[in-house]
Order: sequence, then C-alpha cells, then structure tokens
Amino acid sequence: MDIPTVVSAAWLYEHREDTHIAIADCRFSLADPALGAQQYNTSHIPGAEYFHLNKDLSSPVQQHGGRHPLPDPEVLAQKLSTMGIDAQTIVVAYDDSRFAFAARLWWLLRYLGHDRVAVLDGGFKAWQSLKLPVTDAISTKTPTQFICHLQPSLRVDIAEVKARKDLPGVVLIDSREIPRYLGKSEPIDPIAGHIPGAVNYPWQEVSSSDGYLYSSQEQRQHWQQLQGREIIVYCGSGVTACVNLLSLHLAEIDTSALYVGSWSDWCSYLLVDS
Repeated sequence: MDIPTVVSAAWLYEHREDTHIAIADCRFSLADPALGAQQYNTSHIPGAEYFHLNKDLSSPVQQHGGRHPLPDPEVLAQKLSTMGIDAQTIVVAYDDSRFAFAARLWWLLRYLGHDRVAVLDGGFKAWQSLKLPVTDAISTKTPTQFICHLQPSLRVDIAEVKARKDLPGVVLIDSREIPRYLGKSEPIDPIAGHIPGAVNYPWQEVSSSDGYLYSSQEQRQHWQQLQGREIIVYCGSGVTACVNLLSLHLAEIDTSALYVGSWSDWCSYLLVDS
C-alpha cells in the first residue's frame, strides 16, 4: 500500500489492527518530563507503544552535542524490534504538541533508513474528537528484527554548519519562535540569539493552532523561496526543527538536513570560548 506521510484519525482507526501497522505515542512535556508517560498510562490509542523523548529518542547529555543528542541507533533499533517493527511495518507517530515530538520519531526513523513512517494529523486530540476508543492497557507484541540503514546525509554537526552555512545556495533555518531567534527571550539555553546568517521559519507556522498540518500546496508556498537550495535546519535542541523537516518533505523539498545539536550545541562552544 502507499505510505502517506500524514494520516487522519479516521484512517488510523480503519487500519489500527492491520498486522503491518505500529502506533507510537510520543507525548511529552519539556517542562515536566514525566507527564507524557503518565498520560500514556492513563489513556492512549489501543496498541500504541510509548516513546519517551529523553529516554528513547535522545541519548544522555554531554558537554557538547546539545540538550537532546541522537539516541544510539542500535539501542533505538532494539526498542523498535521489541515493538515488532521491521522493514515492512508502517509506523504512525502521534503527540499532542503540534508534531513537536512525533516529528522527532518520524525523522529518526528516516535517519535509520525506515521510510514507512507517518504522523497522525491533529494528534491525540483528533482521535479523541471522533470519540474513538482509548485504553490504559499495555499491548504485547511479537518481537522481530529492525535493521538500521543509517542515512548520514540527513544530519550535520557543528563543523559542517560552520563550513557550509555561508556558501552560495545554502540556507540555514532557525526553527524557534521569533523572540528566541531575535535574542529577546531565551527560557532554556544559557545564551540568547541565533547562529549568524540564519533565517527564521518558526516551526509552529506549518500547522494550525489545533494541530493540523497545512496542505502540501500550502507547505510548498511556505517554502517557495527556498526551492533548489541546500537547507540546514536547527532549533533549540534538534527536536522541533523536525517539524520543519516534515513540512519540507511535504513540500517535496528533500535537500534538507538537521543540525542535531542545534542552538544548545552551538552556544555550548560560545560558553567555552567566553
């Protein structure tokens, strides 16, 4: 079957028991890291498994590398294997934060070489709005083997950012809110501001306030000035930037890469130099 990048709650309900469908609950709160798991344990889409941003979709924080370094690919592959996910599985990821965390898993799976992945439009609230069933039961899966085929072209590090960001035909995108980009507000990282030369495309601009992605045509219009450019995308820690990468994919612009460490990595070197 064709693999849509974005699926509706009605589509997921229709396909929820297909043997090749796996559902990933990615709800999370940066302010309260335990909240997402608590929400999952209280109520989730039947069959869904929980992915914790800090424990599953990131690795431990070091001096450099940002607040959410990439997870060890083999460790994530093991979790995917225990969920019964293999090369034939379609993974549908959802959250309740306008794709902030579901898009992280979407990007990670593509980085691991697994393109059979989608996000749930409207997130968990869309599922609830249709009064579809929820549960607190933890389902059991038949383990399989997920094999990584890493796609290194999808990511860059600080050295590559420095080397490429000012080249003709390259654009560096800061995905954070305008006040953070301008350095007027910085609620998380120790230094305010943005990487020199970066332009601002806030990640919230690609979806509605109630969590539905704009159409592919609207995504193409949003990014039309960047057609044909090499794009490097970052945010605070490499998480919400993935929403912009999702949007760029919907706009059929796949010349983009994630600066994984993002601003939190960049400013960690500024602290050392200061």
